[in-house]
Amino acid sequence: MGRNHARILSSLEGVEFVGAVDPAGDPHGSLRGLLGAQGVPVLPEVADLLALGVDYAVIACPTGLHEEVGLQLAAHGVCALIEKPLAHTAQAARRLVRAFEERGLVAGVGHVERFNPALQQLRSRLEAGELGEVFQVVTRRQGPFPHRIADVGVVKDLATHDIDLTSWITGAAYASLSARTVSKSGREHEDMVAVVGSLVDGTMVSHLVNWLSPLKERFTAVTGERGCFVADTLTADLTFHANGAVATEWEALRAFRGVAEGDTVRFAFPKREPLAVEHERFRDAVRAGQAAEGCGIVTIREGLRTVEVSAAVLESARGTSDLAVPHGASDPGGAGGPDAQTGAGGAGQEAGATGETAPAFRTREADQAPAERGASAHRSAHVAERTA
Repeated sequence: MGRNHARILSSLEGVEFVGAVDPAGDPHGSLRGLLGAQGVPVLPEVADLLALGVDYAVIACPTGLHEEVGLQLAAHGVCALIEKPLAHTAQAARRLVRAFEERGLVAGVGHVERFNPALQQLRSRLEAGELGEVFQVVTRRQGPFPHRIADVGVVKDLATHDIDLTSWITGAAYASLSARTVSKSGREHEDMVAVVGSLVDGTMVSHLVNWLSPLKERFTAVTGERGCFVADTLTADLTFHANGAVATEWEALRAFRGVAEGDTVRFAFPKREPLAVEHERFRDAVRAGQAAEGCGIVTIREGLRTVEVSAAVLESARGTSDLAVPHGASDPGGAGGPDAQTGAGGAGQEAGATGETAPAFRTREADQAPAERGASAHRSAHVAERTA
């Protein structure tokens, strides 16, 4: 993913792309020729990048290293766009939130699906009330196994897309969920997950995500009282299937279909590359020195909520019953209220000093240490740039 970030940054207006960090160098020649014959320098350590005096950096290394690199950048006053998921555990994600917020630094998370034009259109139309009351959100994200992913399973790598976009397009947090996972590829992590649940407003949700399918599918359907929106984020198409206004006279069909079939419309709209839009929004946030929700980026606190939901998915999959998701306030700086350890009053619900409401989750997930720096075979590039 670091190579894709480098491609965008090399031509991003108002940004000077000054270097990348990768202990393995540039074996694929991805940076060769960018911004001149010599290309962008590839540095061995984050400290070498910090010596260049950068204003912000993109963290595109394995998930287990996000915390280590992010804390290093925050300590030196460098803003960061961190690839999704924010961190490998909820505890690590909270430490990152605390590090950047305490220093007043802009930090975002690379949930690039939010910038897909089909989902941008879908959210705008839902906000305008075109669907009426929303009943259900269904997502399917399937495809072959990606050999570049080695340190997390399909829940944290892929399902986090669906978790984030579902809350974003509906404006509602998760309330409860039940999940099942399997691992068929011989790795320690899961490669298939099925999730069913509900949001705090009563909307039903369903996610099917796997690395075991020979077909690639990126499907989001939102069903409501006036019909159904279907977004294909591979082609950036958005289609609306309306409930019919004309009664079906054929009794057998009427009984079978329930809701009458109406018009089907595929919308036409501009389609820009989502990653380019994501970088433009983050550049503008750094310039403004603001990373509050609604500023156009996926904030680091929103990224924390997604990590918390993914932890709840894995916890549910380890058990045999539904998992209630308390709707409280995430506080990266604390360990929760007096009952946080026992689960009384909400099983680990945390009280936030800011008063901002967000879902909090129970988790038995160990706070694992990042991989040793020597194990860098799968490490991608840390890309950084300096604003003009």
